[in-house]
Amino acid sequence: MDQRQMLKIVEQYSRQSASPDGGDIKITRVPDRKTVFVEQFAGEGRAIIMTEYKVDGKIYWAGYSTPSQTVYVSLA
Repeated sequence: MDQRQMLKIVEQYSRQSASPDGGDIKITRVPDRKTVFVEQFAGEGRAIIMTEYKVDGKIYWAGYSTPSQTVYVSLA
């Protein structure tokens, strides 16, 4: 997933109270101020490195996991 797609997902997430329609992609909120998240998938831990996105004056950190097709979002 490229940066443009991620920004679009984060923008939709931040502007809607419900999860945005990302097709098969799940969106999961993680605790605030996380820049790295350890995902447990298929019995293994995988570090998801998050990137900073600015939306409407707020800063979000978001990262994508290909195996689980999940975007993890944290408010900075």
